[in-house]
Amino acid sequence: MSFPPFFAGLPFRGRQAGKKLQWLLSCDEIRHLLADVYVAVDTPDTPELRSAAAALVLPEGAIASGQLAAWIHGIPTTALRTDDKVSIHWTSEAADTVRVAGLTVVSPTATGVELALTLPRPFALSAVDALLRSGRVERADLEVLLDDYAGHRGIPQARQIFKYADSRAESPGESWLRLRLLDAGFGRPELQMRIKGPDRDYRVDVAYPDPVDNRRLGLEYDSDRWHSRDRQQTRDEKRRTDLAGLGWHIIPVHRPDLWGSYPALELAVGAFLCRWPRLPRRW
Repeated sequence: MSFPPFFAGLPFRGRQAGKKLQWLLSCDEIRHLLADVYVAVDTPDTPELRSAAAALVLPEGAIASGQLAAWIHGIPTTALRTDDKVSIHWTSEAADTVRVAGLTVVSPTATGVELALTLPRPFALSAVDALLRSGRVERADLEVLLDDYAGHRGIPQARQIFKYADSRAESPGESWLRLRLLDAGFGRPELQMRIKGPDRDYRVDVAYPDPVDNRRLGLEYDSDRWHSRDRQQTRDEKRRTDLAGLGWHIIPVHRPDLWGSYPALELAVGAFLCRWPRLPRRW
């Protein structure tokens, strides 16, 4: 079966497929990129592909900015659902830009500042964490560039986000968990804590290593994607039993624990650390 040219690794608008669009989607021949833009399912997801897709929906001469720039640079901005839609943000003027596959895009550093200024706090932190983890931006560069946004109402939030940001966070969930702990007044935890066992080493996502009654506290974010199957849950339980034998109390944290309305997480951590959490929750 021969496909039209727009299937040759290039993004295309839905109207180019005509009446076959829904059929192609149902057959898993194409996947959605953004707005009304699609691509063949076997096309590698690269910044160049995303840039080409953005070029199809932006006005002539527009500069991709905000969440659209973050998407092109590969910075997650929500990560709550797999069907999150990318917002089409653009500007006509920007001082700090780069070229990606012929499209002018706000630079990763300036994008990090924009996200810290405008996104809700948990998403702002996870986005900046991911940006630092990518190695393309340094915290000091973000803080310096922030001075160019004097007068923006999001300045206090951005300064706090840059203070809290940490390149060691390996997922948005870990970033949100850390923010909950910081907001509750428990202090900055250690990340990716390595624990030596008799037969193997372990690593805990978030840890408070100072002992309380000869036990230490660790928290692990168990994502729905990697920890929902019975076999995975059995493995997690064995691992936590092993860590308990090494003097660690591990609290598993799931997405509802972070986004629910009741402060069960703060109360559980506070009970172990013998500290009353700062409440009410901020988000």
